[in-house]
Amino acid sequence: MSWFFVFLTVALTVYGQLAVKLQVAQLGSLPQGFSGVFYFFLKLLSNPWVLSGLAAAFLASLSWMAAMTRLSLSRAYPFTSLSFVGVVFLSAWLLNEPLTWPKMTGLGFIILGIVVGSQG
Repeated sequence: MSWFFVFLTVALTVYGQLAVKLQVAQLGSLPQGFSGVFYFFLKLLSNPWVLSGLAAAFLASLSWMAAMTRLSLSRAYPFTSLSFVGVVFLSAWLLNEPLTWPKMTGLGFIILGIVVGSQG
């Protein structure tokens, strides 16, 4: 069950990043000036999708705490890097962000790092 919580942490983290990015992209660039920035964030914080992304981050923290009750940190933590892999692939699919060979090479190194870093 502990590994389920590790992967739930990753899934919730990926969801939260994508939900926030999709909504921020609709608002455009951060405005200049205090009032513009204030209203920009106020609008984001009243957006249900942004709130769901923030809730996902909170739930990911709870899930991580559950995982830590039975797993060693040094064994489980490398798997949180899978969030990078998930975000890159899903942002390519959902946001049409480029999926380049350098990114793919980097993801390969991340996966290799997870395999090596989680041993013993």
